[in-house]
Amino acid sequence: MTSVQLQHIIEQSLQLSPQEQLQLAERMIAAAKNALPVQASQPQIAEGEHWGQNLVRLLEELGPIEMMYPEIEDPVEWVKRIRQDDADRLKPYWDGDK
Repeated sequence: MTSVQLQHIIEQSLQLSPQEQLQLAERMIAAAKNALPVQASQPQIAEGEHWGQNLVRLLEELGPIEMMYPEIEDPVEWVKRIRQDDADRLKPYWDGDK
């Protein structure tokens, strides 16, 4: 389909009543959803399963997450350390040295 044909279709659809435009939009969305390939990576929540159970299963599938400074157990201290690292890394840019 060329852009001229598409433009013509859009112009025609804008001449429809608001109700007809809504019906057209719904049909186009449904057609587009059916045309898209189903993603196998999207986990399906089993009937009656709590969302928290699904979250736990996803986290278990991901496996362990490697974090910076795992030896720091206090979350406040960990955030301070990350911020200090960022400040040290970005200081030359802030000072105009780079």
